[in-house]
Amino acid sequence: MGSILVFLTLVGIPVAWWLARQRLTSKPWLEEGTIEVPGTGASRVPASTLGLGIFLAVVGSLFTLVISAYAVRMTMGDWRPLPVPNMLWLNTGLLVASSLALQLAQIAGKRGRMEDLKLGVFAGAGFALLFLFGQILVSRQLSEAGYFLTSNPANAFFYLLVVLHGLHLSGGLVALGHTAQRIWRGDMRRDRILHNIALSAAYWHFLLLVWLAVMALLMGWASGFITLCGQVFNG
Repeated sequence: MGSILVFLTLVGIPVAWWLARQRLTSKPWLEEGTIEVPGTGASRVPASTLGLGIFLAVVGSLFTLVISAYAVRMTMGDWRPLPVPNMLWLNTGLLVASSLALQLAQIAGKRGRMEDLKLGVFAGAGFALLFLFGQILVSRQLSEAGYFLTSNPANAFFYLLVVLHGLHLSGGLVALGHTAQRIWRGDMRRDRILHNIALSAAYWHFLLLVWLAVMALLMGWASGFITLCGQVFNG
């Protein structure tokens, strides 16, 4: 229970901050298809922004449950941690690069440098594809070394976390690819481009945070922290 509350707090803070920032920086050209936030005395929140915030909360809760189950299961006697391949570090670097590229694309768009925005979008998508390909290679490498899904609970949780994260990143790539295609064709308004890139960047940053939490768990760095949280919340 303690690990669930801690992870929800760590995930909820950046999501809440991002939603608040979107409200405070809302523009007139985003008012179409927006939703009033009652009791705030502020302008409107775009429906797509609110929708993404809710979706991130749901995804965060899903990963929280899986990570919490991981933390409980790893204390049992039949748990045998599998080795963390070095390639996971390369994959993590690729995801960091992808997130950074989308952030730079967002900054470039705000400054009117549309060519740099395009470069950032295509670079972000490219790094994300390489990350997914690297995750497939890591899974194959472990499988060939005898670390099968059903061999040990630790193996099953590893593959579950990798697949869940990969599926959510793949979904983001579909949306980003649609935006990139319309940018390439030139049939999307500049304000809509900036809005879509901002949403994509926020989603990528969120998935990067989730993956860093997964890496900390796999490397064993979070074990002591999880134990401490459990002791605090359980009295």
